[in-house]
Amino acid sequence: MEEYISDNSLYIRSKNNSMINRKMIGRVLGMLLFIELGMFLLCAGVSFTFFGMLPFYFSGSIDTITNAFFETMSGFTTTGATILDDIESLSHGMLFWRSLTQWIGGLGIVFFTIAILPIFTTGGVQLFSAESTGVTHDRTHPKINVMAKWLWTIYLVLTISETVLLMFGGMSLFDAVCQSFATTATGGYSTKQNSISYWNSPYIEYVVAIFMIVSSINFSLFLMCLKGKVSRLFKDEELHWFLASVGILTFLITLALVFQNHYDWELAFRKALFQVSTVHTSCGFATDDYNMWPPFTWLLLFIAMLSGGCTGSTSGGIKNMRLLIVARAIRNEFKHLLHPNAVLPVRINKQTVSSSIVTTVLIFFAFYLVLILIGWTVLLFLGVGFTESVSTVISSIGNVGPGLGTCGPAFSWNSLPDPAKWILSFLMLVGRLELFSVLLLFYPGFWKNR
Repeated sequence: MEEYISDNSLYIRSKNNSMINRKMIGRVLGMLLFIELGMFLLCAGVSFTFFGMLPFYFSGSIDTITNAFFETMSGFTTTGATILDDIESLSHGMLFWRSLTQWIGGLGIVFFTIAILPIFTTGGVQLFSAESTGVTHDRTHPKINVMAKWLWTIYLVLTISETVLLMFGGMSLFDAVCQSFATTATGGYSTKQNSISYWNSPYIEYVVAIFMIVSSINFSLFLMCLKGKVSRLFKDEELHWFLASVGILTFLITLALVFQNHYDWELAFRKALFQVSTVHTSCGFATDDYNMWPPFTWLLLFIAMLSGGCTGSTSGGIKNMRLLIVARAIRNEFKHLLHPNAVLPVRINKQTVSSSIVTTVLIFFAFYLVLILIGWTVLLFLGVGFTESVSTVISSIGNVGPGLGTCGPAFSWNSLPDPAKWILSFLMLVGRLELFSVLLLFYPGFWKNR
């Protein structure tokens, strides 16, 4: 059968003009399963038992297929929401696999495929663009496989660095590695039911908070620093927006905790910084139950959940680059009212953002909110509480982890009805893969022969 690959797309056509190449899809899926098998064997080496070698359902660690699917989806999408009520009862092999799913999903298993599958040429760029979750991409190297290897090197260095620092704080090697996997991936799976608060250590809290923020920075900026272009890191407008948001929200919540919950200043700042960092970066760890905080702070945490981290990072959410573009577009509309004939392009980092990208970002933003409204409505219909439904939907699509109410950081999501878990799992996938790349599969025109 005669086949060819277009220079400008991933579409592979055959004589019947089908846009789907089943052989390539089968080959890629087979390779991904082969990689996952290798990860299973790694977990077996940690557990030394046949029990810990098997994934959640087959091992008996999780009792239903729905819960096993939910936990796995939450791991690979780096959401961090869990249905487990006794995490410490799992074997070391299961705990390690649970953390490893997040580490794999963090920067994307697509990087594994790009690095080892030379079959992708032009398509590799398309896959990278879909996974790096941004609206603008800095091509720091002309070959995508070389770039992917550099990104994984940075990812590994961050993971090892945090592991060492956490061990200095009193964690065992096993706990430090698992916590570092989850932090660098901004995932949030802990080896303890009480998450990071288990260690009751200000040092550990500050270390984890810093690495959550660092892991939410555009990784291409780190590559620029390695090339000697350190100034790019300090001049990046998205990074300024992100850090300013973390700082302002932390400051406001610190004041609320001091004057309304009567925390001392250091404790208030530390708890505020950690919780803002964990929801802003979509990590999902916890050191305090913010259900006990003033309701005013819940709104601020919702804003952080929606915002997410920077493009080209492991974090979820709408992304600060998109918010920055929306804010600039709104500002230009006000200016245009005063100067109707003025040409007012949207500029980010001194570069003009094309009108087509601005339009795409605005559509993405609107569609993101529409999906939240639909998911919220469906969960209410299923009998989930008002606060729990809206918080779990926002948390799932933003890959954050904890919600509010009975789905807050002090609880698991096990009490949710099974249909709600499947819906939230789907929202996790849609949020992790940037809405359109997943929902396109449900568009009839994608599957039609042309």
